[in-house]
Amino acid sequence: MTDATELATRTRELLAAYPPATTSREDFLKARFDAGLAWVHYPEGLGGLAAPRSLQAVVDAELEAAGAPDNDPRRIGIGLGMAAPTVLAFGTDEQKERFLGPLWRGEEVWCQLFSEPGAGSDLAALGTRAVRDGDDWIVTGQKVWTSNAHNARWAILIARTDPDLPKHRGITYFVCDMTDPGVEVRPLRQITGEAEFNEVFLTDVRIPDAHRLGEVGDGWKVAQTTLMNERVAIGGMRLPREGGMIGPISATWRERPELRTRDLHQRLVKLWIEAEVARLSGERLRQQLVAGHPGPEGSGMKLTFARLNQEISGLEVELLGDEGLLYDDWTMRRPDIVDFVGRDAGYRYLRSKGNSIEGGTSEVLLNIVAERVLGLPSEPRTDKDVAWKDLAR
Repeated sequence: MTDATELATRTRELLAAYPPATTSREDFLKARFDAGLAWVHYPEGLGGLAAPRSLQAVVDAELEAAGAPDNDPRRIGIGLGMAAPTVLAFGTDEQKERFLGPLWRGEEVWCQLFSEPGAGSDLAALGTRAVRDGDDWIVTGQKVWTSNAHNARWAILIARTDPDLPKHRGITYFVCDMTDPGVEVRPLRQITGEAEFNEVFLTDVRIPDAHRLGEVGDGWKVAQTTLMNERVAIGGMRLPREGGMIGPISATWRERPELRTRDLHQRLVKLWIEAEVARLSGERLRQQLVAGHPGPEGSGMKLTFARLNQEISGLEVELLGDEGLLYDDWTMRRPDIVDFVGRDAGYRYLRSKGNSIEGGTSEVLLNIVAERVLGLPSEPRTDKDVAWKDLAR
């Protein structure tokens, strides 16, 4: 088995063969992927060495110290955190070979076509239809809240292939080419003024069966892999101490003593401690992932992430008083990244409102934690055995 010493040696050999100072970013990232140092826990030939996931930190530390370029993970977060683990788990050899390299190198941006206006938080009630036509599927429907669809080449998509089955069973999972005819992306302006979200209209979009992930009708099972990884990617992201939302307010507290009050101090200390506990819990969660795929614990982390971001940003606005109400730019933007923390306090306060919706609403995640972590009885579901076509909508 590959160990830390071997990985450090391989990383130094990569740096010697492709010095970051004289090698283009594209060539370096390709060489890193081919050397198995992209994501070391992936199989050989797919950017990894089948090594323990925890050893990725060894590689990253060596490369960071040498000033090596990264793959801009914030820009391709959906691909890295959601599409890649799903393709790895359910893709054919040809699909893994085709998609994983360009995805990791950032050559192709991905988005997620899951949510729909008529399904709300009940994702399994989705109505986008995929009808078989020879070796292709014809897909028609509407998706919503699609981050980065305006930049994406590929999308992970779930669609209903059998309306005669109950809602969880008649779904199939596809990879959709966002440049194909019939795909229309429209911006959704958010409370922040920008439009990182989109609505996507699919009109007779032809998807080859070769771009199906998993078996026909197994889309809900495949989607669970995506959703569990998404919640870890959002709620369990790797952060330094005082990383994330707690950083800016802590810096303001130290630099602006005239703003301090005893009440605000007590509330900030409480939130600082909770943020540190959440950060350390995220470290433990990532260590657990060494042994397998993410489970319902990621839902708990994402719940905590949303609550803390909203409470911390609210306290920051209160600390700053009138300054906290200022907003630096209200012009319509189409950002390349989803930025939970950026810009000023007014932006952070408004952007955090979406944290309890995206990646699974807090209400849905509370149910997951109750049932799958605490072992409490499931809520009554009277529609689970009813054919989708017979459900009230």
